Amino acid sequence: MTESSGKVLYVVVSAAETAGEVGRLVTLAQDAGWIVQIVATPSALDFIDAADLERRTGRPVRSRYRKPHEPKPPRADAMIVAPATFNTINKFAQGITDTYALGVLAEAPGLGIPVVVLPFVNDALAARTPYRRSVEDLRADGVRVVLDPGDDPWRRALEELLASDTV
Repeated sequence: MTESSGKVLYVVVSAAETAGEVGRLVTLAQDAGWIVQIVATPSALDFIDAADLERRTGRPVRSRYRKPHEPKPPRADAMIVAPATFNTINKFAQGITDTYALGVLAEAPGLGIPVVVLPFVNDALAARTPYRRSVEDLRADGVRVVLDPGDDPWRRALEELLASDTV
């Protein structure tokens, strides 16, 4: 893999069962030279070990907008949304910004920040028209949605990002 020279990767985590495994993506990204900032939806906080992720990244897990006296986090050079739930994908596609994580995501395509989305959606929800439409809408905005990640979804998401010609 190509070194990213200390670029900042936001890993946006939704509340899916696999969220507890996001440390694997953190390790892979750090091994590839990324500085990782975890951004969690409020519901995802119950699925992850925030203290462990903070120790591993050296950065606080962000789940809310900062207060005026708090320092700004570094600007993202790229984002991976993993795991991305049905709710997060649909809200991202519609531009709904009712959480910090969704606010960060909503701006990314407009700022030219590459985004990879790794859905963790069951078959019943994936078959729904709103979900399929959201995937199409995100792709139209230049977001890379990985629907078939294979045996190692965390590695696949990072590979998809590195294959982007904008990183």
